[in-house]
Amino acid sequence: MEDLKQSEAWRIFRIQAELIDGIETLNDLGPAVSVFGSARLEQDSAYYAAAQQVASELSNAGFSIITGGGPGIMKAANAGAQGNGSTSVGLNIELPHEQIANPYQDRQLSFRYFFVRKLMFVKYSMGYVVFPGGFGTLDELFDALTLIQTQKIYHFPVILYGSEFWQGLLDWLESRARASGCIDNNDMRLFYLVDRPEDVLPIIQKNFAALGAHPEKNKRWPV
Repeated sequence: MEDLKQSEAWRIFRIQAELIDGIETLNDLGPAVSVFGSARLEQDSAYYAAAQQVASELSNAGFSIITGGGPGIMKAANAGAQGNGSTSVGLNIELPHEQIANPYQDRQLSFRYFFVRKLMFVKYSMGYVVFPGGFGTLDELFDALTLIQTQKIYHFPVILYGSEFWQGLLDWLESRARASGCIDNNDMRLFYLVDRPEDVLPIIQKNFAALGAHPEKNKRWPV
């Protein structure tokens, strides 16, 4: 019993250490956009090329890029960001498979706990660009939408890239979740759907310009 108590107590210290490390590493990052997507999409994927272009354009415009630090879409976005004017950040996670840190990271953090990592994404991002992905990508997407919907954070752009991939989910949300009253019309307006890399930057820039009139929203949290 004493061993269990000691183990649980030390887990709190590990969580605290990850929080402190993340805050100290990212606190001076400036305006940043997080890019999410599958670790399994390789360089021959059109989504890989699009993610690299999106990140390059955002970086050239002064926005740092944050990813999960792994392969696939994350690697593409970090590669597109690095060397293009802004900081390329990787928030890596310890996993038994898939998560191998890509080499295109100016600032690199490693997390043991998903929830601490997710906090860093939402705390230091002023926009999400979500490419096709699996459970992890969907988790980040719906976490952000839930926080925005419940006004736990200020509304920032959530951009879904690739209507061919996302349209089925959006149709289901409309025909099932909204039609049954589980969400409403306003909830269906919490995100954008785009199909061209060049459509992402204007959405981010418009939101960033609007923050100039509401500097308190740069703090991300309304309370």
